[in-house]
Amino acid sequence: MISETTNWPSPAKLNLFLYITGRRDNGYHELQTLFQFLDHGDDLTITANTSGEITLSPEIPGVPLKDNLIWKAATALQEKSQCKYGAHIDLNKILPMGGGIGGGSSNAATTLVALNHLWETDLNEEELAEIGLALGADVPVFTRGFSAFAEGVGEELTQAEPEEKWYLVVRPDVSIATVDIFTHPELTRNTPKRPLATLLEGDYGNDCEKIVRMLYQEVDKQLSWLLQYAPSRLTGTGSCVFAEFSSKSNAESTLAELPDTVSAFVAQGKNISPLYERLAKYRLAHTQSI
Repeated sequence: MISETTNWPSPAKLNLFLYITGRRDNGYHELQTLFQFLDHGDDLTITANTSGEITLSPEIPGVPLKDNLIWKAATALQEKSQCKYGAHIDLNKILPMGGGIGGGSSNAATTLVALNHLWETDLNEEELAEIGLALGADVPVFTRGFSAFAEGVGEELTQAEPEEKWYLVVRPDVSIATVDIFTHPELTRNTPKRPLATLLEGDYGNDCEKIVRMLYQEVDKQLSWLLQYAPSRLTGTGSCVFAEFSSKSNAESTLAELPDTVSAFVAQGKNISPLYERLAKYRLAHTQSI
């Protein structure tokens, strides 16, 4: 598989709900959240090689190579596996940075999963998740590849199967720093912990939404607009907001009502990551070629 050029999806995710249940002495927040993938995201075209070097294109303005999560993921995999191979990675970036839908974390996870396959380093799921956690709290969700209920500070993952609805995702033109939300004095930090089965049966919410809407007028505006059409809320700490629909046509009809100046897309929720669907395809092709 060395020198083979392959294409890999780097899907977005939504936090279908997010509840903050406490705060630890070290300042970290305990939470309960539900992650689901979307059939929409970036794409990475990867060519493995024998150079031992990791090269990327295109350059991302303001992000030095060694700060790029893709480069960090690839070099971390090299170090963990003692692999001598390299790769060139081309990123087709369509997910917004800082949107709360997992763009950078997903890119890192796709890099780990794809290169683990192409380099034949054979690290298992736990080892990839361990590398991913060192890169970012959300990376293990993407490396494991299944919708997950997360507890603790987000590291305790349980596989979940929420309904695979259709979503209209809207990106207000604002950038939100997670630290500003989690340090806000009015943030709810005492939502009672509940079993997953109970949470899945109830209405979904996001404890960060009140603060974000208070601080960012554009987020409040877009959520108010979406709520006219369907149940809608913030994902993560934002800035993306989403509305849920039972059909693609209903989601697209609402998208058509948005002004052209608003960034938005329609996607379906997926409980198995598109990344792992692609991995299964490449594994099958590799097995058949042997």
